[in-house]
Amino acid sequence: MRKVSMVITTLLLTVALMPTSQAAIKVFKNCTELNKVYPGGVALPGAVNTGGVTKKEPKYSKDLYNANKKSDRDKDGIACEK
Repeated sequence: MRKVSMVITTLLLTVALMPTSQAAIKVFKNCTELNKVYPGGVALPGAVNTGGVTKKEPKYSKDLYNANKKSDRDKDGIACEK
């Protein structure tokens, strides 16, 4: 019985200490592709749109924005805003 509880404890610790995997950050080819998944575009947290009124709220994610910042034409911290 002691061996069984030792094995269970070891397994639980192994699972608990495993690093959590993050979802892969996708690099989109263009704004059309990005807007299919994120209709409001992607933005840095705290970014303010300088390009005028937008219809949709962007997805705020530093990593996602950095992967797709080539699509931020007006350099306001929001890529592919609509």
